[in-house]
Amino acid sequence: MRSDTIKQGLERTPHRALLKGTGVPDSAFEKPFIGVATSFTDLIPGHSGMRDLERFIEKGVHSGGGYAFFFGIPGVCDGIAMGHKGMHYSLPTRELIADMVESVAEAHRLDGLVLLTNCDKITPGMLMAAARLNIPCIIVTAGPMMSGRSLSGRKYSFVTDTFEAMARYKAGVIDDKELKVCEDNACPGMGSCQGLFTANTMAILTETMGMSLPRCGTALAVSALKRRIAFASGERIVELVRNDIKPRDILTRAAFENAIRVDLALGGSSNTVLHLLAIAREAGVDLPLETFDILSKDTPQLASMNPAGEYFMEDLDVAGGVSGVLKQLGDKIKDAPTLFGLTTHQLAESIANVDEEVIRPLSNPIKKEGGIAILSGNLAPKGAVVKQSGVSAAMMKFEGAARCFDAEEKAMAAIMEGKIVSGDVVVIRYEGPKGGPGMREMLAPTAAIMGMGLGDSVALITDGRFSGGTRGPCIGHISPEAAEGGPIALVEEGDRILLDIPNRRLELLVDEATLATRRAAWKAPEAKIRTGWLARYAKLVTSAHTGAVTTAD
Repeated sequence: MRSDTIKQGLERTPHRALLKGTGVPDSAFEKPFIGVATSFTDLIPGHSGMRDLERFIEKGVHSGGGYAFFFGIPGVCDGIAMGHKGMHYSLPTRELIADMVESVAEAHRLDGLVLLTNCDKITPGMLMAAARLNIPCIIVTAGPMMSGRSLSGRKYSFVTDTFEAMARYKAGVIDDKELKVCEDNACPGMGSCQGLFTANTMAILTETMGMSLPRCGTALAVSALKRRIAFASGERIVELVRNDIKPRDILTRAAFENAIRVDLALGGSSNTVLHLLAIAREAGVDLPLETFDILSKDTPQLASMNPAGEYFMEDLDVAGGVSGVLKQLGDKIKDAPTLFGLTTHQLAESIANVDEEVIRPLSNPIKKEGGIAILSGNLAPKGAVVKQSGVSAAMMKFEGAARCFDAEEKAMAAIMEGKIVSGDVVVIRYEGPKGGPGMREMLAPTAAIMGMGLGDSVALITDGRFSGGTRGPCIGHISPEAAEGGPIALVEEGDRILLDIPNRRLELLVDEATLATRRAAWKAPEAKIRTGWLARYAKLVTSAHTGAVTTAD
């Protein structure tokens, strides 16, 4: 065992003494040492229930014949960090999380890891660490939240209802009472936000790739099933250690393609593009950005999931969950191994019935193409990402006048003050991985545009990114970013911009001679943040089209 390095032999007497100082008995030194990386925090609803799941994981580890050690991992709530300086830290924490898990596991020579996680950057960071370390690992995602209820009984979704409620209140559509009811009831308890936002999309893709147990991706945070999954995961990690089954045995090219297919079929978050690229890099899998678009053209959208659709995570779980989606996709899914023994085809075959109102068959899709499209053109030479499942038919092709803002806050103020009108293309730049720094999510302005009734007449483009809750004609991840002198930095007020999603084009309708003159005059602005670790991050982070990873190269 790896842990023999710290517990066997005369020269490890001091090491054993320190471990005994924590309460480890002599009998445990013959067992696998299992680390449980937990992102528990009272700050995030998706994580506040993890203390309960920790107990069941620990029971499972000890029942399986291992010895469990807990260590903490930080988490940032994107909803709480949204719209202010805090969002600069969200995506960068993904790198911190991977580094911290690596550091603890390597320093203490742990034999295997249970990674207890939830929410947007924490789950990708845990997966990156698993792929990098390549020691036996299993993921436990803590589960989605129950939907809230309005006074009329309508289901609330935190992201869409609360953020868009601000604009609806501003526009006089709802009053103080309705706003307060939404605030009080949108988050009825623990769990990740109820729709198919980034947190839940990543949980589903983790299960799809075979890195968590069946139904882990959709079982509600409050369910007894989630407890049983936690216990079974604790037992399973000991078996994985004994059988030497490692993440890179599971995280193959086929596994990533399956994850993309499921994401596309469900209309999941556009942030998964960043995360899957980063995880694949750690796993040593070649996964070019264009893979998403190639598969999108061949993967129908089969479910109408909130935020752009009607169904919530609780509906998807009952309808068949990940296994149900795999079953409906049929031969489009590649047969790949999982860490729980069944292959993806066997998993699909194991489910008898799928609710085809929620997860449609290939013969009756919501849309002929998948939820994500990759755009390119003179405005995004290295690519841009749009969640086309959230775009209305009227906005799939659009031409408008540029309204340029060099920070999210400036754009938000203009939207809320009614300065953005039908026919505009809101351009938010210097918000990319380097320029942000940290590639902030733009949920506040996109939700405001939708809430003010401009979703079918205004587009938004940015070198930043969007929340999984974003819907409407919003194009992010524009590469190269403005801070690197990308074409988005050269856009001027009033320029015409063409969005053509069916033909995958994003064009600045300005002649090349004019752009060359602007390019020669362009100067990089001063860094927005020049102290602390984000200043270091900005120097190391790569472009969005490569996953916005940090590298010393």
